Amino acid sequence: MSPRILAIIAAFSASFIYGVNHTIAKGLMPDVIGPYGFILLRVSGAAIIFWIISLFYQREKIAFEDWGRLVLCAIFGMVINMNMFFKGLELSTPINSSVVITLSPVLLLILSALILSERITLLKGIGITLGLGGALLLILFGVKTQANAPNIPLGNLLFIVNATSYALYLIFVKKLVEKYSSITLMKFLFLIAFLINIPIGSSQFAAVEWATLGFDEIWKLGFVVIGTTVLTYLFNIYALKQLSPAVIGVFMYLQPLIAALFAIITGSDQLTTLRVIAASLIFTGVYLATRKKKVKVLADES
Repeated sequence: MSPRILAIIAAFSASFIYGVNHTIAKGLMPDVIGPYGFILLRVSGAAIIFWIISLFYQREKIAFEDWGRLVLCAIFGMVINMNMFFKGLELSTPINSSVVITLSPVLLLILSALILSERITLLKGIGITLGLGGALLLILFGVKTQANAPNIPLGNLLFIVNATSYALYLIFVKKLVEKYSSITLMKFLFLIAFLINIPIGSSQFAAVEWATLGFDEIWKLGFVVIGTTVLTYLFNIYALKQLSPAVIGVFMYLQPLIAALFAIITGSDQLTTLRVIAASLIFTGVYLATRKKKVKVLADES
């Protein structure tokens, strides 16, 4: 099998894991484990795994001046981002979460304009407006509650906080990615995130009745820690070696489809007309906001 085919399989696998994670993670909260305790488990497990993996790589030393940025990246990428997503998932629904988080590229564009002074064109401005409009439609006019979602508007709002925090992480981590290997960054980022998350999630983590957990709960917890946190990262890294970032980005649009199908099949969620309209606005907005202008190249006539 060619390396490119393997890369496509890896990219699809990452999107598939992310897609089903919306339903699997939600099914564990809050009866098995609270959202903040879940994140403490997630970052501690990932930290252990990445530190073990790092033993097989050349050791890198983090420069003193980079520690502040590293801590900032951990806060936005593995603390605020993850806690807001899981708390939002507890309050809202798998389909809503998978749709709203696709706003990440739009929010990244807005924050890049504010922080990095990048220019926003008219087309991108229209895309931003449509994308945010779709999200507001879900928050303001969507179903307020359902059996497994006690506060859908607040949960959807937390998804936007989650996506905003992740966009900030992407902006701040860029300089670190240029200096250090991915494994080095991940092992330190998750270690810092673990330390910060201890006071946030320790009480919920301690409240879990670990001795009484059945196989169904254990494999789902393992899926989130190993699959969603570690394997997806490794799959995307492998895929990026053969595919362009633009191609990888296309697979992001598979996540809501996979999440919706899985949630509907398992009976965890259902489609509504409003959700379809909101998703259409968000997808169109993301497409317009991230669309690159084609440059015509004139042939050399000399």
